[in-house]
Amino acid sequence: MIRAVIIEDEAESRELLAALVTKNCEGVTVVDTAGNVETGVEAIKRHAPDLIFLDISMPDGTGFDLLGKVANMKFDVIFTTATDRYALKAIKYSALDYMLKPIDVEELKVAVEKVKGKKSSVSGVENLAFLLQNLKQKNDNFSKITLPTGNAYEIVNVPDIIRCEAEGSYTNFYLTGNKKVMVSASLKHYEDLLPENDFIRIHHHHLINMNHVVRFLKVDGGYAIMSDGTQVEISRRKKDAFVERLSKL
Repeated sequence: MIRAVIIEDEAESRELLAALVTKNCEGVTVVDTAGNVETGVEAIKRHAPDLIFLDISMPDGTGFDLLGKVANMKFDVIFTTATDRYALKAIKYSALDYMLKPIDVEELKVAVEKVKGKKSSVSGVENLAFLLQNLKQKNDNFSKITLPTGNAYEIVNVPDIIRCEAEGSYTNFYLTGNKKVMVSASLKHYEDLLPENDFIRIHHHHLINMNHVVRFLKVDGGYAIMSDGTQVEISRRKKDAFVERLSKL
């Protein structure tokens, strides 16, 4: 049984989410709810829950402020928020789950199932610590990213990513030091997430870090030669954009 606490400043939203969890999430019991940071911290310390549904914006602070006050406790978090670009990017970089309001029932089920799956493998504690570290930065150019690899999380330096390659619904990350990491997320997800000043999609299957390009081979449609020696094909419709970016290095 997963014991959950809902922390949400709007009473109506709080009650609705509690009802949705009770009706649609088998094996999850809502043991308490709270409407702000202070009462949320009290609820967490009182119940030591397995899971927290956490709003980001509250009257007396943010959900991140709350996490900082209970950093020594272990639980999983599903964030609930309206659109907040900076916060959402930090959450995505930390490989944590979130749901946009209004809450969609199917998204709720998927997020909770992910938490259930993690119970037998890894905890999100390290990811939360990583999230709080990223949020201390004054911009969203995060230097590290968390990559979920099934039963583990790999925290890697963004500059160490040489290239990413699509493999079905998975993405292979090729890193410095001849390291490879497979992640169960699409290449498009990381194209949107990684810094656009450094990364460029040059093919349907390839996203590369321009800082690791060492040569442009002009045979056939063109190839980018990367710092690890790999030769990555450039599609004809992406060639002009690649050459333009190359000229700015």
